[in-house]
Amino acid sequence: MAGTSRVTGTRPAPRAQGVTSTSTSTSTSTSTGTGTGTGTGTSTGTGAGQGELRIGILAYPGCFASEVFGVPDLLTMAGHVAGPGAPGYRVSIVSPRRRVTASGGVNLDVCPLREVDVLVVPGFELGPDTDLDARLSLLSPEIAAIRTAATAGTALVSLCVGAFLLAEAGLLAGRRSTTSWLHADELARRCPDGDVRPEHLVVTDAGVTTTAAFSAMYDFALDLIRRHDGPRVARAVARVALVDDARTSQTPYVDPGLLPRPGREFSQRVMRHLDQNLAERYDLTALSETFRVSARTLLRRFAEETGQSPLAHLQTSRVRRARHLLESTDRTVAAVATAVGYRDPGTFAALFTRHTGRPPSAYRAAFRRTHRSPAPDSGG
Repeated sequence: MAGTSRVTGTRPAPRAQGVTSTSTSTSTSTSTGTGTGTGTGTSTGTGAGQGELRIGILAYPGCFASEVFGVPDLLTMAGHVAGPGAPGYRVSIVSPRRRVTASGGVNLDVCPLREVDVLVVPGFELGPDTDLDARLSLLSPEIAAIRTAATAGTALVSLCVGAFLLAEAGLLAGRRSTTSWLHADELARRCPDGDVRPEHLVVTDAGVTTTAAFSAMYDFALDLIRRHDGPRVARAVARVALVDDARTSQTPYVDPGLLPRPGREFSQRVMRHLDQNLAERYDLTALSETFRVSARTLLRRFAEETGQSPLAHLQTSRVRRARHLLESTDRTVAAVATAVGYRDPGTFAALFTRHTGRPPSAYRAAFRRTHRSPAPDSGG
């Protein structure tokens, strides 16, 4: 498939007022179901033509090919329904890489990163055995591109677990968000400063839109069409494509048998506490008292539910936070070590090297962001 395609329609229509944005705003709203909220309240900018909306699909290794093509395909249908006189859409599949192979071994024809009104981030396979930290570390170029787009005022959209890329870019802190119900707890653990809404299909908050699992990309696309071309076109597209445009929640789709087994709530509470207190000295006795169990019981229950110790989890979280600080701030290595709970920079450097394969200074040289913004005081 070509990296760029143009979709047009028949009648003048207003610019999209919800997800599209080329300048930021402090106004927020949460969109439930198919996105019937009032949008972000952001300015829509000028676009690439007479009201034409520029959509970029961010392709990366292993992304779901169907999520790369799903939104453009529905927009193509919208163009046919609206007719040749409408402002339409210009869709590009973009990447910071020259070559991208998506899921199923599908080779994608990609364009270089470019200015767009909306950047859509597809999801990827996230199974029980996936090392999510390792997976995300391989996507540093894409995460940097997401962060740069947000700085430029581009509206960001994630499909399904694409939300984890937005979270890694620091964009979900302080925002409402959603993702697949199957992975909502993990997203909430990684974003203790955010507000994950696992019951919603589509959530838009301050220029950032997140969606539930897989087919929720169509809920988002229909909302985009509704805002750009009006409800008549969106309704007609839903009928032509046999897509349900009346869904309001992902709750009816939840299968409790697929959720983590009962009892993981304990380890999740412990992990959340550790993640929110990364800079505090690790004290097993104090941690046990916090959760009103003995140290032996805490270690046993935590190991049964996670297969590791609380200290191992804390070390992983501290390294993840340190990576973020090394990439995005000018703090010294010693200051970064202190920020994540290590008074001895040497101990921190040894741990960091063991987890990432690079000493902190070498990691910063390799992954330092060109466009840096001040790091938040807390969060992953």
